[in-house]
Amino acid sequence: MSAVNDTKFNSPVFLLTGLPGQEDVHLWIAIPFCLVYVISIVGNSLILFIIKTDPTLHEPMYIFLSMLAITDLGMSITTIPTILGIYLFNSREISLDACFAQLFFIHSLSFIESSILLLMAFDRFVAICNPLRHASILTLPRIAKMGMVFVLRGFVLTFPLPFLLKRFQYCRANVLSHSYCLNQEVMKLACSDITVNSIYGLFITLLMVGLDSLLIFVSYVMILKTVLSIASHTECLRALNTCVSHFCAVVLFYTPEIGLSVLHRFGKGSPPLLQILLGYIYLLVPPLMNPIVYSVKSKHLRARIIRVFVK
Repeated sequence: MSAVNDTKFNSPVFLLTGLPGQEDVHLWIAIPFCLVYVISIVGNSLILFIIKTDPTLHEPMYIFLSMLAITDLGMSITTIPTILGIYLFNSREISLDACFAQLFFIHSLSFIESSILLLMAFDRFVAICNPLRHASILTLPRIAKMGMVFVLRGFVLTFPLPFLLKRFQYCRANVLSHSYCLNQEVMKLACSDITVNSIYGLFITLLMVGLDSLLIFVSYVMILKTVLSIASHTECLRALNTCVSHFCAVVLFYTPEIGLSVLHRFGKGSPPLLQILLGYIYLLVPPLMNPIVYSVKSKHLRARIIRVFVK
């Protein structure tokens, strides 16, 4: 009985992990992370500033882009501090409550970003397949309502996760394999049965990411069907070109998201370094690349950005 008790305790902290075996060069590794953080914050803030101050950009596509920028800002602010804490100050400890709060925001913001990408796909679908009704379907009040519904969906469905984890005792191996907290990793450290947590985590992932990605795929099938029916080759390419930025954002978000979920649930024999690198790509690359991709592909946005710096 005492042996069993010795294997369980309520650890006051979890230990976060950087790149294993690279402790001697942590300060050098921190430099690209600092650059990613600065570029993500400045890039997304600039996108928000330009869209807010330019009335000509108050259109559905740019309003959805501003929602995406806000979500990316939230993701960067939530994750980068603990990452930089490890590489700059070797600060690995994180309290249980702080860990649960971080994983709540990471998962809820991830689900919200998935929903925003779905809304952006719907915008492209309406703009290409039913252009005459685009303005009447996607009015500003309707966009606000859809955005609010999806934000609430992300927060409400993620809300039980910290409480489901808080009821557990955790084993002595309180070392996490990432520089931040994720639900699917924290629950594996519990000494109790995690069946309920595992089922609920899989349920909300399929409901949010699975359903959203399926609807985005259906949207693109309908868009391709409409575009391929256009007689003019030039008009066909022009219509597809309006989807390039969104398609890049979808690939940047869903590829590492799905890959990391599969590795955590089924990749027990996968190299730890692969999980760590895929985790960094999942959280850091979309906030970094989304402003760049949209700035490069959108002529109107690019012109406004150039005008800001030329002034």
